[in-house]
Amino acid sequence: MNASDIFARTRTPEFARYIADLLAELCRIDTTPNPDVSAMRRSEAAAFDLLERELRPLAFEGMRLERRPINPAIASHANFSLLHFTKTAERPGGLPVDIAYRDRANLLCVIPGSCSAGTGSSVALNSHVDVVAPFFPPREAPGVMHGRGSCDDKGAVVATVAALRVLSELMPAEGLRWNRNVVAMFVIEEEPGGNGSLSLAIDRDLKRLYDTILVGECTDREIHPANRGAVWYRADLRHPTASLVEMFAFVNEEMEKEGEAIWTESRHPLFPQRPVQTCHGMIGHFGEHPSRICGHVRFNVAFERTPDERVATLVRDCIETAIAGYTGKYGDKTRVADPTTGRPKVDHHADIAPEGNRITIDVHGSTGHMGSIRENDGAITKMAWIVRQLAYSRPRIESIGGPFSIDLAGPPVGDTLKLEGGQGFVPTHDIREVMDRMRAAAARGAESYLRRIGASGKGEDSVSVSYEKLHNVAFDGDPDSHAMRDAIAAARACGFWRERPVTGWTVSCDSRLFATEYPGMPVLTFGAGKLAHAHADNEQIDLEELRSSAEFLAIFLLRHTGTASIP
Repeated sequence: MNASDIFARTRTPEFARYIADLLAELCRIDTTPNPDVSAMRRSEAAAFDLLERELRPLAFEGMRLERRPINPAIASHANFSLLHFTKTAERPGGLPVDIAYRDRANLLCVIPGSCSAGTGSSVALNSHVDVVAPFFPPREAPGVMHGRGSCDDKGAVVATVAALRVLSELMPAEGLRWNRNVVAMFVIEEEPGGNGSLSLAIDRDLKRLYDTILVGECTDREIHPANRGAVWYRADLRHPTASLVEMFAFVNEEMEKEGEAIWTESRHPLFPQRPVQTCHGMIGHFGEHPSRICGHVRFNVAFERTPDERVATLVRDCIETAIAGYTGKYGDKTRVADPTTGRPKVDHHADIAPEGNRITIDVHGSTGHMGSIRENDGAITKMAWIVRQLAYSRPRIESIGGPFSIDLAGPPVGDTLKLEGGQGFVPTHDIREVMDRMRAAAARGAESYLRRIGASGKGEDSVSVSYEKLHNVAFDGDPDSHAMRDAIAAARACGFWRERPVTGWTVSCDSRLFATEYPGMPVLTFGAGKLAHAHADNEQIDLEELRSSAEFLAIFLLRHTGTASIP
């Protein structure tokens, strides 16, 4: 059997329709994190019911489906992600591991190989069924599937199922079976940090069944033997007298500068583009996710008396100056067209609405995965530039309009302002160094602001930075491994291999759990979908690219595991 036999099945309207329909059906299931873990349990079970429906008829000898429970021993592992999504106002400490994962599992599809003759390596395919918030249902347009999870990562799930379906139709008809094992892993909780895959990575009995793993992610069909790392920070700002929103603006500035320094130091042969992003995803009640670029934030400038036109004009001038500085550094996304819509990434930077003694400023950005921060636009950092400019001009503004305060719109912040975001890094830096440097940068920013206003206190006493959520190390694998060569050959056969140097992926994912648990094992990351669409308000995937990724997986599995005749 060769590639042309596979193409005869995968390059048909029926196969394309199958993929689109299955993706839409899977994307209708809301698998976002939920503090009500019973809701997660139900949605995960619904997704696995659907996948088992498709996998159970496959004609592979000895194939078995298994919902393998999450191992509570992950709680003692260095790569365990704390269960923040289980916290509520009534349950501020969240749930313990045994309760959070009771009756929850990953789905495995294990296809045994003969392992008695011939060449090949046993392969695991890994993809995740969970998605980020906010959920929105699927909608198909010509050639494109919109919907939460369509790109990250249910497209990869569907590609795996479709590839196995094609091989199940072809191999028995040709009298063939696998030389080596194939293990399909459909995992939970990649987005909150990777505990689903961690449970499988530490499973030594399962590891005996594979010695190569390909993790499905939205790599735009690039094949990567390395991933950049990422940590998610939480910064809590406190001070008895200082403005926490103004302090945030200076903390943001120093964290951005430290991120630039780490970027400068990040020369690595597999990461020539230096994917070292600093993303601020949440401030107060604005934003949805630490690694999702915040697209909108609103704050108020409140005076003790109604400001006159001179004051309003000066505030507007501060905003314009700040936006000019911001766009000079990060680019003006009102002048950059979104390739999917043809419209500007950002329609306009800010709305300014005076009302009584208050001026409300809405700051707009462009959402997406933190890995696409340079292509998109972070509203939180843009807001920081505006707030700093107002702080710089405070003496002049107050000399005309009297005292003013700056606060987030909406519910009062209280005595603590919470910030959350992420910092990317590559294998040039150890994760602990990155954590220490970003913590020190936040303290410098707080102290700089306190000195500016003549307030007492040290920076480290006014901002505490913790890393209790995602903490993914960077890893670099062999760009010329046997698995990588087979993957490149499969991509060439499918017609989408780009003849250029192999690089690492500019994002972090579950790949690093397997790479760190089993040093030296080939760990590849591959899939259809563009990173700019992951986590975005317009999440989508090109259905033709998804079809070709399924085709690729079928050819890669045949090449890398080898086949033998059925006796």
